[in-house]
Amino acid sequence: MESNFVDYVKILCRSGKGGRGSMHLKHVKYNPNGGPDGGDGGRGGDIYLRGNHNYWTLLHLKYERHIFAEHGGNGGRDKCHGTDGKDVYIDVPCGTVVYNAETGKYVCDVTYDGQVVLLLKGGRGGLGNFQFRSATNQAPRYAQPGEPMQEMTVILELKLLADVGLVGFPNAGKSTLVSALSNAKPKIANYPFTTMEPSLGIVGYRDGKSFVMADIPGIIEGAAEGKGLGLRFLRHIERNSLLLFMVPGDTDDISHEYNVLVDELRRFNPELLEKPRVLAITKCDLLDDELIEMLRETLPQDLPVVFISAVTGFGLSELKDVLWAEMNAESNKLAAITTTESIAHRDKDMTRFATELADEGEDEEIELVDADEIEDLDDFEYEEEDF
Repeated sequence: MESNFVDYVKILCRSGKGGRGSMHLKHVKYNPNGGPDGGDGGRGGDIYLRGNHNYWTLLHLKYERHIFAEHGGNGGRDKCHGTDGKDVYIDVPCGTVVYNAETGKYVCDVTYDGQVVLLLKGGRGGLGNFQFRSATNQAPRYAQPGEPMQEMTVILELKLLADVGLVGFPNAGKSTLVSALSNAKPKIANYPFTTMEPSLGIVGYRDGKSFVMADIPGIIEGAAEGKGLGLRFLRHIERNSLLLFMVPGDTDDISHEYNVLVDELRRFNPELLEKPRVLAITKCDLLDDELIEMLRETLPQDLPVVFISAVTGFGLSELKDVLWAEMNAESNKLAAITTTESIAHRDKDMTRFATELADEGEDEEIELVDADEIEDLDDFEYEEEDF
């Protein structure tokens, strides 16, 4: 069964072209020398992106292969202005980033509900010959064409907005933790890559407070080069304010596994290492108190470490306290101000962009199905009325 979680779509967008101005000389009964009265052309429609908190994925855009705005109407006689093309608003979930599909360049992003971002601007309408009249040129026989449309194939990429992002190898207990702390019901099973798509859970805290936790598929060594599912979903932790690393307590070398995870994040995006980190040792129901104390001495000392068991509930209250304290630390707030924007505005690495498009099924070319020919620049409207 195909998943309804869609975080990657490729769309051909095109704004409207401006209408051409009218070249018309008024010549009617009782006013044979009426002069120029050609009206201006209307502007072409713009294409906007609009943040909408009612959407959680890009599923509604999955089969929207073309999004075109209306063209502006041509000017008419009697100084009639052409109609303006209708603007198009593309509703996207908060956290959507737009890239140029041809170059991989960052275009824009939408981060909050109601935010409106101009993606493509429509062409301006051309001026009619009425606008060119003067004392020395009382009957101009020319008018302007409308400005051409803008066209771009874009990649819309969703990066989940969450407070805490879970990072760990497959079967580290990430989905179990999310299900234990929230009402989310991710798939849980005893085999690798049980989680095939990211999921969000709202974790309740004291005094009615809460925070959002994001579970992504497990990372394996080499995920930054495309192995496993890591490359496809690592982007979802770029917008998290805190990273929770999870390593099972029955691992032979906990510090080594933690360092491998850190190295994969560094290779994917070095700026991720600037985020605050917490290390959770999971499956501690398999350990006794003496073994836990022995493990503490071998773990990294530069970050908070919590021993937990999502099955028995051991250490979960302490974990929530630590996460809340780290999220609300002054250093974290300052880091969010200085790093969030730069992370969101990175260009695509073109050495991996083609592979990424193929993995998402978006590597095929989009055919232009509405290729209206732009009128010849000298093709103007000449009209006369008989007596």
